[in-house]
Amino acid sequence: MKYASKTTFLLISFLFAITSLTAQVHKMVRRDTSAVLRNYELNPVVVTGSGHHQRLKSTATPVHVLSRQEIKEQGISTFEDALTRMLPQVSMAPNSMGTFLRLNGLGNKYILILVNGQKLSGDISNNVDLTRINMSRVKRIEVLDGAASSLYGSDAIAGVINIITDQPTQQMLSITSDTRVSGKGKLTQSVNVDMYGNGFGSYTTITHDRADSYQNNSLEYIKGSDTETQPTIAPFFTGYRADMLSQKFTFEPVRHLALNAGIDYSRKITDRPNTNPDINGGNDYEMRYKSLRWNVGGIYKFSSRNSLQASFYIDRYRYGKQYDMATKTYVPGDYVQSKKQRTMEGEMKAILGLISNSTTIIGAGWRRDMLKATSGNIDKQVYTLAAYVQHEQKFLNDLTATVGLRMTHHETFGNHYTPKATIMYAPGNIRLRATYSAGFRAPGLDELYYHYFSVNRGKAQISFGNKHLSPEKSNYFALNAEYHTQSYTIGVTGFYNRINDMIVRNNIDVDAQSLAMLQAEFPEMTADQAAKLERYSVYQNSDNGDVKGMQVNASVNFLRDFELSANYAWTYARSQTNGEWTVLDRSIRNSAVVALNYHHVWNRYGLNVNLNGRFQSKTYYNAYEDAPGFGVLNLQTTHSFDCCSWAFIEPSIGIDNIFDRVDRRIDSANRKYALYSPGRMITVGLKVRLKK
Repeated sequence: MKYASKTTFLLISFLFAITSLTAQVHKMVRRDTSAVLRNYELNPVVVTGSGHHQRLKSTATPVHVLSRQEIKEQGISTFEDALTRMLPQVSMAPNSMGTFLRLNGLGNKYILILVNGQKLSGDISNNVDLTRINMSRVKRIEVLDGAASSLYGSDAIAGVINIITDQPTQQMLSITSDTRVSGKGKLTQSVNVDMYGNGFGSYTTITHDRADSYQNNSLEYIKGSDTETQPTIAPFFTGYRADMLSQKFTFEPVRHLALNAGIDYSRKITDRPNTNPDINGGNDYEMRYKSLRWNVGGIYKFSSRNSLQASFYIDRYRYGKQYDMATKTYVPGDYVQSKKQRTMEGEMKAILGLISNSTTIIGAGWRRDMLKATSGNIDKQVYTLAAYVQHEQKFLNDLTATVGLRMTHHETFGNHYTPKATIMYAPGNIRLRATYSAGFRAPGLDELYYHYFSVNRGKAQISFGNKHLSPEKSNYFALNAEYHTQSYTIGVTGFYNRINDMIVRNNIDVDAQSLAMLQAEFPEMTADQAAKLERYSVYQNSDNGDVKGMQVNASVNFLRDFELSANYAWTYARSQTNGEWTVLDRSIRNSAVVALNYHHVWNRYGLNVNLNGRFQSKTYYNAYEDAPGFGVLNLQTTHSFDCCSWAFIEPSIGIDNIFDRVDRRIDSANRKYALYSPGRMITVGLKVRLKK
């Protein structure tokens, strides 16, 4: 560990101070044991599929819902674990640059991540910094498969992940501390302070998240050899320290008007081994990230079926290198900024019940994206205007149809139209759905304008943008059948997603002529770096994508306190370059997640036992060795004590990776991974809630 964080001490001190204050002012009232009960949300309210609140069974577009209760029962404390343990169509690859996320075979740049309907911006080489998501406030996570640009605009080609946060609206003062510890220095801790009264709410969160770097094998193959090895200190998983401060206010001055404002500040720094002249794998610097996000918004309800909503947010994200070791240019403590991003977005929409059994959404939005990258020699910005309309109509009692259209005007690419049409037939307990939707993704500022030069471990890395790129477009088709009762639910979905003009980095071999060009473009490149340069890359519209898949989802409540859920995904993702089809990089053909849950209450004590697992076949890599498949099981027990009217305690203990599944292959230049677990680990948690 390179530095000692004071955050844990501050959080504990803060909690004790608030606890003492609350204990002095609380008033004893009748006890309520509802905190230890398990509430089965068979038909939760969702918003992502249709753009307005409706019950899950009523939405014509299928949506996967990960509830706060299910997340807690599995002992999940990170956003990555929530998705990969509960959704088989999602996979993750963590690294020092963030997390490479895939949904239904497609990567980060095709997945739109929202927080309460607003885009989460900021990435490093298309790797998303998911530590910015405050899991202590998550009410539910809604995942919409497939293209959704008719409602959400650019980037929503693979799907949309919408994190819905929660804030209490009961007259109360509540303080909650939630701590979880496991092996390899992993710690997540949060303190929430919630106050609500007379229409005014204040919701404060302080979080600290950290993990140590670790190796699963301390050897690596010597470059150019498949037999000779040498020791390395390069981490298999890169450790980090992350902190977040979040504040949100809500206010209802009159019955029909609700206002909100919030601000989130986060910081993160990696924790890698320092450069060592006697062994490979160390680094002179850490990656440091900072973000500041604030938003304001409101909703005015004319009636139960008619409302007007408005929102505006600014999201600033930046990262760079903070040096730990002295180099020829820098001394320890120096910070060199690599990239700064900023997104500003405003939206207004009306949700109207113009005629009986219908909902119409009319909206308009404006967005400005800005990028400044030192290593990419870029300082650009672009604006986007959008207008959209969607109408949902229920016919008779069992038939619902939705049509929508979005017009997007991009400063560089002009106008683009993305339609959507869905239909649902729902007699009794059966749901039959058919969906068509178009997707659209405007090239990023880096893909358009990069003039990138960087040096990593003595090797030059060069990329060029392309001002002549075309937007990526997709057509998504899906059929869904679902049957549900009070005891069980089973659903089957088949889909096809066709992506045209995919933007890829085309690697070009360096010859004498191109080397001379590169040396003229980047005079800072040394002769030694030029001699080692083998290829450079240029962004091009060279690929088409083709993703076919099927998902099977089932859950059953059997006996009295048991629930079993199982979800399977088959995905065949491929891309076409110059007429030749290849399996899409990092795609997985077969994957499944299962969870068996037991919950019982004895008076004021509740016991929850959850056994869950993920199983997947090999991960395909085009330019690297395929990563083998795996199966991992986890066990979590949670113990809830409703002590009194003002205190609730919930300790937990579990085992991650019960059977100690680990990928211990020796690292090489031709090897990639899919399983990043360090092996079997005990997890311990404690949640304490005090309320008045």
